[in-house]
Amino acid sequence: MRSSVVVSAAFLAGALLSLALPAPAVAAVSSTGRPTTLSVLSFGAAADGVTDDAEALVAAWRAACRVPRATVLLPAGHRFLVSPVTLQGPCSARLTLQVDGTVLAPPDMDSWPKSRRPLQWLNFKWLDGFTIQGAGTVDGQSTISLQRSTGHWHSSGAKPTLVRFYSSFNVTVRNIRISNSPQCHLKFDSSGGIKVKNVTISSPGDSPNTDGIHLQNTRDVEIRSSSIGCGDDCVSIQTGCSNVHMKNILCNPGHGISVGGLGKDNSLACVSDVVAENINIQNALYGVRIKTWQGGVGSVRNITFSNVRVSNVATPIAIDQFYCDRGGAGCANRSGAVAITGVAYRRVVGTYSFQPARLACSDARPCTGVTMVDVRLSPAAGAGAPGTVAPLCWNTYGEARGTVEPLGVGCLRRSNGYAMPLTQPFNYTC
Repeated sequence: MRSSVVVSAAFLAGALLSLALPAPAVAAVSSTGRPTTLSVLSFGAAADGVTDDAEALVAAWRAACRVPRATVLLPAGHRFLVSPVTLQGPCSARLTLQVDGTVLAPPDMDSWPKSRRPLQWLNFKWLDGFTIQGAGTVDGQSTISLQRSTGHWHSSGAKPTLVRFYSSFNVTVRNIRISNSPQCHLKFDSSGGIKVKNVTISSPGDSPNTDGIHLQNTRDVEIRSSSIGCGDDCVSIQTGCSNVHMKNILCNPGHGISVGGLGKDNSLACVSDVVAENINIQNALYGVRIKTWQGGVGSVRNITFSNVRVSNVATPIAIDQFYCDRGGAGCANRSGAVAITGVAYRRVVGTYSFQPARLACSDARPCTGVTMVDVRLSPAAGAGAPGTVAPLCWNTYGEARGTVEPLGVGCLRRSNGYAMPLTQPFNYTC
């Protein structure tokens, strides 16, 4: 026999709705040792795609959070409009959010007053052993804002990340579809033990700053068997990340797989032990890229890109230690740089539309230990296609082995793995 659950939740319409635990206003649910499923329909969700169901979602979450092996269900065949919410722990073990229906963000978040505009829409924090899964869709509805505008993406003020995890561990995201985010689709911050599998992320290729998966200060990450299409980096790996493994990823369209930008505003940045293998990148601005700002400190080390197939990618291989998205005087030359060492490109093959490789490393701290093995790249429109330029290697030290095409891609300088002199000492700790 199921226990009845009485939930009272305060609701602030159109504003950020936050869950405060412990001591929620819910009655305890008895445990039988079997998994407990709590449908948001039982907590008052209208499920019509028009009425705000955030209050019902929070109520179901509060009840499930106190029960081991509980599931919050958004059932198939329903559309749930949800204003921005924070769903937080700590919760009982093995909590699951089962998304089988469609979860919709408000279509006009860009029109909210700046003082009430959230930084994230579905915000999860302080969780351990949590899973999001299901056959449903999480839809940011940003294309509706585009359709209502004059044909240009809105750019006024900060836009929210669609799904964000903060200080959460042993988190699994699988099978669901995430689409049309105003900014990043799926973000992990200060977290660890992350598994993303069989996820589909999609936004138009011209939607700005819509990274697919964004990692920051997060360790022990596994991203597998997923399809990502967006208007920015398909996967973005920022400072504080280590032990990140990506496998069987399709990126189409987007800006490729990126480490960085790192070291902005002279900051410390540390990334290590990243592996990307069996990656398919199509119709993208970049393939596999490392980008750092001038003036930063720290290090990028032990990065491997293997079995990467590119098709109609502007620049398949890139290291840019002169990265800047400000333009003009905001990008003045600086002497410092984030050190880059131990980068391997193995079996990167396919077609490019602009430049096969651009390795632009710092004068103050050149890139070292860069390896090219069996890299074969050809112009998308055939040999000698108009608009393509030759490969560039600037202050990049390492070696090329196996078949390397075009020959200029193997322009690495040899120095037994070290570049001398380094004009600045290592005065930081990663």
